[in-house]
Amino acid sequence: MATATRQPPAKDTANGSVRVEIFDQVYNLRGSDPAYIVKLAEYVDMKMRAVSEQTATVDSVRLAVLAALNIADEYHLLKKKLASPAPEVKQRTSKLESALDEVLQDTRRIG
Repeated sequence: MATATRQPPAKDTANGSVRVEIFDQVYNLRGSDPAYIVKLAEYVDMKMRAVSEQTATVDSVRLAVLAALNIADEYHLLKKKLASPAPEVKQRTSKLESALDEVLQDTRRIG
């Protein structure tokens, strides 16, 4: 696991670094939010372990690339999903547009 159950991730508050373990390799990473870095490291570790269970390779670089491809696939699928709103959102938006147009026309007639 990224946060090594044997020992919790070490945080150096002086420079904002955190020690994490990803696929049995220790990394000292730095950033503004150590808890977020740990969360990301756990996710990468999980992906690498999932890939290692599905493939016969023991090459950690190859596993890292395959895990990165899986993560990139997830990212692009989510990005595509967010780029095109759900049909019910489009339908609701259209109804609200029509209602707004109707109110504006009534206001102009009265106004």
